[in-house]
Amino acid sequence: MLIRPRRNRRSESIRSMVQETRLDVSQLVYPLFLVDGKGIKNEVSSLPGNYRLSMDEALRTVEECLKLNLGNFILFPSIAEELKDKRATYSWNDENFYLKVAGSIKREFPDTTLISDVAMDPYSSDGHDGYVIEGKIDNDKTLPILANMAVAQAQAGFDILGPSDMMDGRVRAIREALDDAGYSDTGIMSYTAKYASAFYGPFRDALDSAPKAGDKKTYQMNPANKREALIEADLDAAEGADFLMVKPALNYLDVIHLLREHSQLPIAAYHVSGECAMLIAACQKGWLNYEQAMPEVLLSIKRAGADVIITYFARDYAALVKR
Repeated sequence: MLIRPRRNRRSESIRSMVQETRLDVSQLVYPLFLVDGKGIKNEVSSLPGNYRLSMDEALRTVEECLKLNLGNFILFPSIAEELKDKRATYSWNDENFYLKVAGSIKREFPDTTLISDVAMDPYSSDGHDGYVIEGKIDNDKTLPILANMAVAQAQAGFDILGPSDMMDGRVRAIREALDDAGYSDTGIMSYTAKYASAFYGPFRDALDSAPKAGDKKTYQMNPANKREALIEADLDAAEGADFLMVKPALNYLDVIHLLREHSQLPIAAYHVSGECAMLIAACQKGWLNYEQAMPEVLLSIKRAGADVIITYFARDYAALVKR
């Protein structure tokens, strides 16, 4: 036999030398769930190992992650019901604890990269990502609300904003608002292909952000569609997005690969709560080995074409690499 592929697998050093895909901690983003208060660290029951954190606990977590060379974070707020209204006005209120936490992190740890969530659902009394009028999402009336939210987040110190709402035209509305307010350097990581997925359950448990009525299928993408992602990608790029995101990740590796093949922008993938919870549950049952399966999962997302991976496993992976 002249050709023997096994020759390049015969030792760890050779396998490493010819390895095609490499995953670095610098490419990972760790999600943090934030609550108002002090001394709060409540585990999310459906996503073990992840917590709702008050500002002091969030700062402590960020400091611990930085010791593991993990410095990228995406922040999500859990808002008290009494602060919610139809127009999500608390989202740009100066007293918004979410904005205060971001500012505190940037002051104490200026080298971190903070990514925001731009959507109405955490702040909306309707629980939807858009403005609800007579039971329907009004796309165009949502855009100024998102723009106000985005400017407040940039002012608070977020480096990159993450529009997760899936409204048509929101990237342009946010980009123009940021530029007009003097935040032309603030980036936009657009949730380009965000699917109406069944795998968001633990996330919604953590933030209590499920819709009060109906579902999100009129604005999030149909899981059966792939070519439609290219339409969304073209629009977001033309409107000024700096990153394109696919969410979820594992069940949409083909979509990640499709966008990677058709765009020169960095591609982000959100390895969502339900995808992570499944692996955690299997490992707790002893059916899988966590330290073997978890890196393989992340590597598969990277291999599909993701430049950036948002994952609840980021801290564990960073600790594994450090060891």
